[in-house]
Parts: sequence; structure tokens; C-alpha cells
Amino acid sequence: MEVVFPDTLSPNVIAPSTLAHPSLTAPPALSLPWLHAFVVFAQHLNFTRAARALHLSQPALHGQIKKLGEALGVELYTRRGQRLELTPDGRRALAFGREMDERSAAFLARLRGVEAQGPVVLCAGEGSYLYLLGEAIRAFTAAGPAKLTLLTRDRDATVAAVREGEAHLGVAPLEGAPAGLLVDRLTEVALVLVVPATHPLAKKRSIKLRDLAGARLVVPGEGRPHRAMLAQALLSAGVPWEPAVEAQGWELMLHFVRLGAGIAVVNACCRLPRGLVARPIPELPKKTYFLLRRTGDLEGPAEQLRRRLLAGGSSWKRR
Repeated sequence: MEVVFPDTLSPNVIAPSTLAHPSLTAPPALSLPWLHAFVVFAQHLNFTRAARALHLSQPALHGQIKKLGEALGVELYTRRGQRLELTPDGRRALAFGREMDERSAAFLARLRGVEAQGPVVLCAGEGSYLYLLGEAIRAFTAAGPAKLTLLTRDRDATVAAVREGEAHLGVAPLEGAPAGLLVDRLTEVALVLVVPATHPLAKKRSIKLRDLAGARLVVPGEGRPHRAMLAQALLSAGVPWEPAVEAQGWELMLHFVRLGAGIAVVNACCRLPRGLVARPIPELPKKTYFLLRRTGDLEGPAEQLRRRLLAGGSSWKRR
């Protein structure tokens, strides 16, 4: 079975010009088995494991992926030492292949008069699941329109999962819309300082950056967006500080504050362990969380989940 790119494509289909070599003068004919084989290969980035999963020989799998690359006029993967990596064109082809797999399954299900069985996939950080999305996820699963699969990734990996078709939807704090994706504003979250109730700063109603002079802070590791933002704000204010513990994730950061290892700046939506208090820091910018999706309309359960998430995005404020 083959699929041919039409002259005019819907917004959620990758245009041939972004995949095909400029010398091609006609849209390429693509075999659905080639695309599916490439999706499986991209999941493993290993010909032996992918061939086993597809019940193909390795030469047959090599041949299908080679033909797909030739039809598109691009290199789909490259080798770095012992590892295989997808090229940018390969990642775009992966997104298209996943979309075609899903559309084919949905089309066959409609022909047979049954509901498509594929899961809705949501990608977000652990903190988003713990503090922002629980009510919406509970409502969606209670309604039971489809199985829900949750991927836990950081901000950049969430954007990549949506862009490459691994997830239907993603939630992440962003400063702007990533190229090629649509975004809906989900909620805005302030930052607070969390300290033990016996700490001197617990007596203040709000915290100024200068109050943190000499503080030992529980922070994420070097290069993480939250740490970079906080370090820049303190540097601009001329406030010296030092890391007490490097820990990734709000839960782990709060755990070390409770143990007395240091104090921490976290999202205001976090639930605090017993014995800790939070104080606002008006000088720090709020974080805006967005709901991400690929261009084009979502269908069925994926769209239902999107609406649930948007409706419940600020439910954490009612706690």
C-alpha cells in the first residue's frame, strides 16, 4: 500500500519540500510499510532489535529504510561512533510516520465500525503531574474515552516528544511558542521561597532577593532552566549564595529542605511537607505553563484530553 503526498497538504502533514531533495520535481510515493519500519527503527536506533520487533531480516529492514530515504531525498540517520542518531530530516520523517500509523489505524477502525484502540499520549514533567494536571487526568480517565499513557520528560524533551509525534500533547513552562507547534496557555505559577517554619525568613510575609544573601540553596543541577533563572536573578541583584544540595524535581528539593539541608525556591503550586512554609518572592518572574500540540486538529480522545487540561489548568489555585 502506498501513500502519495498531495499538492496541498493539511497543516499537520509535513510538506514534501521539507523532506525531499530540491532536485525532485514530483511528490514522492511513500510505502506505508517503509514508514512503519522507520518508526520502529527510530524507537530502537538499532537494526538488530528493530528487525526482531518487525519480524524482518536485517537486510530487509535496511532495504526498506534505504528506499524511504531515497524516496524523500534525505539522510534519515547518521552514525556517531557506535551510536546511530536521527538527522533533523529523520526526526521530521519520524513524526510523519507516527502520524500515518495513527491515521491508518483510525481509518481501519472506522471502516470496521469500532473505536480506535490506540492510547492518548501526554508528556510533561514530574512536577506538572504532581501539582498541575492531576484533576484533569482524573476527570479524563473517569470518563474513559481512551487509554492514557503518560511520558515523564523535562521541558526540552517534552517539546521534542510532541514535535516528533511521540506524544499527542505536552505540558511545559515556556517563554514562547516552539517552532512548528501550537500552544495554549495553561496556567501561570509564581515562585516562592520554602523554609522550615522555624527559619528566620519564615517570619517575613514576602521575600526580597537581598534577603537571600549568603543563603545555602537546594537547587537543580548546573544548566537546568530553573537554576539558570534563579542564578541570573541573584547575580543581577548582587546577592551572593551557594548551592547546598543539587536535586532534580520539586519533590526531591522539598525533601532536602525538610531535612534541613538548605532552603529552596520552588513553584507556588507545590504541596509542602509538614513543617515547611512558603513565602512569595515578587521580584522573580512567574512561570507560564503551556499545553503543546502539533499543528492541525486533534481528533477524538486527544481533543477531549486537551479540553480537560485547559479547563483544569488553574485548579491548583483552589487547593
